[in-house]
Amino acid sequence: MTTRHAYKYLRRGEGEDEGRAGFIPVTFLSLLSITMAVKLGALCLLFLFIGPAYGFFFPFFHFDTPTHHGKSSKYANDFFITGEGGFSSSSSSSSSSSSSSSSSSSDKSNGFTTIDDGSGYTSGNPLADYSSGDITDPVTKPLAKQQFGNNLETNYRGEWEIFVEKAGIAAMHLQVFPNNKAVMFDTTILGVSELPLPQGEPCVARDPKNPHILDCTAHSAELDLATGAIRPLVVHSDTWCSSGGLNKNGVLVQAGGYINGGKVVRYLDQCETCDWKEYPNALSIVRWYATQQVLPDGSFIVVGGRDGFSYEYVPTPGTNNAKAFQLPFLLETRDNITTGKDRLGREIQDSENNLYPHVHLSSDGNLFIFANYRSILLDPKNNKVIRRYPDLPGGSRNYPGSAPSVVLPIKLLQNRLKTKNIPVEVAICGGGQKDAYLIAKMKKQFVPALQTCGRIKITDANAKWKIETMPAPRVMGDMLILPTGDVIILNGAKSGSAGWEYAEDPNLNPVIYSPSKPKAQRFVELAPSNIPRMYHSSAAVLSDGKILVAGSSTHAGYKFQGVKYPTELRIEKFSPHYLDPALAPNRPQIFTDFNGKNFAYGQQFLVDFNINSGSLVENKDIKVTIYSPPFTTHSYSMNQRMVILAKGQLTLEKSSSHRIQVTAPPSGAIAPPGYYMLFVVYRGIPSQASWVKIG
Repeated sequence: MTTRHAYKYLRRGEGEDEGRAGFIPVTFLSLLSITMAVKLGALCLLFLFIGPAYGFFFPFFHFDTPTHHGKSSKYANDFFITGEGGFSSSSSSSSSSSSSSSSSSSDKSNGFTTIDDGSGYTSGNPLADYSSGDITDPVTKPLAKQQFGNNLETNYRGEWEIFVEKAGIAAMHLQVFPNNKAVMFDTTILGVSELPLPQGEPCVARDPKNPHILDCTAHSAELDLATGAIRPLVVHSDTWCSSGGLNKNGVLVQAGGYINGGKVVRYLDQCETCDWKEYPNALSIVRWYATQQVLPDGSFIVVGGRDGFSYEYVPTPGTNNAKAFQLPFLLETRDNITTGKDRLGREIQDSENNLYPHVHLSSDGNLFIFANYRSILLDPKNNKVIRRYPDLPGGSRNYPGSAPSVVLPIKLLQNRLKTKNIPVEVAICGGGQKDAYLIAKMKKQFVPALQTCGRIKITDANAKWKIETMPAPRVMGDMLILPTGDVIILNGAKSGSAGWEYAEDPNLNPVIYSPSKPKAQRFVELAPSNIPRMYHSSAAVLSDGKILVAGSSTHAGYKFQGVKYPTELRIEKFSPHYLDPALAPNRPQIFTDFNGKNFAYGQQFLVDFNINSGSLVENKDIKVTIYSPPFTTHSYSMNQRMVILAKGQLTLEKSSSHRIQVTAPPSGAIAPPGYYMLFVVYRGIPSQASWVKIG
């Protein structure tokens, strides 16, 4: 029996899945006597209590039961790892107690400011506060002719193209700029890349233990999104597993990394000769696998990181943070799993499952922070946890579980612009089994990834997760908001975990998720790529509506020969369904010149555009969206945000030319200040974007 088949057998026997509950159907063929009813009731109770055991011995019955996050799943119960690297009957169940003691001791640590941690949450069954929502069945095949609401119909499943044959570096991190360029970079310490340093730039000794070995290659590059031209950049500190985002002037503010880069804040501006500016020791502690989120005033907060159970605010250039703010929630959500001992005899604990926490800005200016399977609301003005949300069942959703998440498009209405509680909804899709990383690392076996998405309205007083099922499992995927307001999910694998060679079964099919459609029609699979994009892949939405897809570096260093998944230096572009050539006449063309214009919050402005469809264009057919390009790494797109603008009157100016009045978002809590792509969308077909500055 192959490993894959073995895990299918275990899954059928144990029935562990992502929060779904399965039942054995019973059909009554005739009326039963009272005596028979009593006996049947007793039999049902018996099945209720011993069903899982019965399912193990009789695998043709399928039991789907919610996974208990506080304990190892069946895949891990097969073995446990001791501090000596052997196998034992006990494992990571001590996580709760160790977190508790660590939390109390860290409250006294120097260099931190303690914050109010909320309502005194106690560990236990993580499903105790969970109120299940609607569960939809997966859509495994697209409809022959797909219609997206009032959108125009198409059976076009998209098209892939190779944009750059050899970029020279693996795009572990990716950011699109308003000048139609993008920056991509990897790590500086895992060997040479395939891109030489700029002419005249001296080679560098990257390894302190081997100063005679020089690296003459670049680990960062600028990509021209129109021509594919590559310009090498020079970064001196290590950017491995760092964070970033564009500030209000379109400058990339980039924080953290590994070893000599852990406390660095870097800046990269937009110009033909611009290169990195680096400020060592700007952060108070090392931020490795941390998340960066822009705030309503345009400043940045950096949250978490490996052994970083705190957060801090990015200081102004040239200044350093003296301390951080403790956040015990990050310690509570860490899975402490011992996987052996290092050369000094110290226990190795990894598989944290809460790195790169998901951080999203709510419409009231507070921050939704999700780690592992739990979430809170943080007030960054008063540095206080003000709310805890129900747990998301199924498994682990943060690195190395690595599920992507987004704030779904925020829709503004003209008569509700002054409403304080504008609804905000978060979606998280895929991820890994709690012990997937451990099993891949220690046994080289790859358990199925999660197949569920969770949605929660974080602004609701009684917020609850609603669970939906994707067409296929996915870990290490990327989620991007399309110009239309739909979401595309792509990249990743169907089994395993993030980490060096810890995943299998690349998921090659992009999936469109339409959050406002009927539940049974929300997922549609599109045309597959033939290039696996797994660990250290990235993706970005471009101004023409295409998707830039890059990266995939599953090994510690650049490897092209003798491995199943070579380091990937090719860059692709994917054309989604709305770029069907047959629909080209319906594609709007914006001819308003927004160059140099800066719209204030709440300001009304006009957008002029053409549509040559030959059909009558009505107000209901048009929406105008603005999109902030995210900083993407490790399956998480930081600072990604779409707002559907409130619209006013639509007028026909002449022939096919139209003008629509829209209103800029009311505040920085809805749309932080900065550059946005503005799209006009006609019945699901987006225009080429124009860049606008808001705030």
